[in-house]
Amino acid sequence: MLPVPARPSEPTIASLRDVSGDSLARYWTFYWAVAAAQLTRWLPRRPSRVLDVSGGRCAAAAAAAGHSVLEVRDPGAAGDQARPAGRAPKGTVVPVVGESGTLSFLADGAVDAVIAENRVLSRHLATEATVAEIARVLRPGGRVLLCVDSLTLGMALLAERNYWAHLSDVPSAEVVLVPWPDGTITRSFSAHQLRELLADAGLEVEWVRPRTVLSPSTVEHVLAESPGALARLVRTELNAPDPDESLGIHLLASAVRPR
Repeated sequence: MLPVPARPSEPTIASLRDVSGDSLARYWTFYWAVAAAQLTRWLPRRPSRVLDVSGGRCAAAAAAAGHSVLEVRDPGAAGDQARPAGRAPKGTVVPVVGESGTLSFLADGAVDAVIAENRVLSRHLATEATVAEIARVLRPGGRVLLCVDSLTLGMALLAERNYWAHLSDVPSAEVVLVPWPDGTITRSFSAHQLRELLADAGLEVEWVRPRTVLSPSTVEHVLAESPGALARLVRTELNAPDPDESLGIHLLASAVRPR
């Protein structure tokens, strides 16, 4: 009788919260490859003016696709290269010193698209105000791509830290704030809460989906056995039919400002 292969162990919450990739290295390589492919699919087909508030991971990819990109940099980390907002030539990135939560340096309807990736809206605890600003600076017909922590991740972190009273309040809570071991606090969303957040800002939701449907343990197992399978796994992820919105540690959404 052939031996039954061991079922890959599920990752710990500690490894899943390590978005730097030091843990579950194969899964995070896959994760960022999926994120890059999702961004490429989402970006406007024609050269456009794009605002990136994601903290530096997406601006170069948008510029490489032929868009003029304003990349918001926190005033405390902007460096000497940052300069005031202006219209950038196509295919370039212009660093902008400003608060990504207010966008007061931009006029109404100033950009064609906004990228709020890399969980930036989960770190802005007053997310409603930030999303309202994103809606304001979008032109009619403009779109936003955003990524937030899921309620699945938030509840797992609360359980890991034995915050049972907080967990019992989650089903009725309108806002779920999650304390992390490093002292930071982020905001988690269910798919329903995320749709409501965008609708309240006057945006029409195009879709909400988990960043990845394939589990970290599955990805780790496949890539350990076949390191060349990354591209195939990414295609499988991108073509997953109508994934369950409740899956995954992060939710990805696209919304449009009505014309």
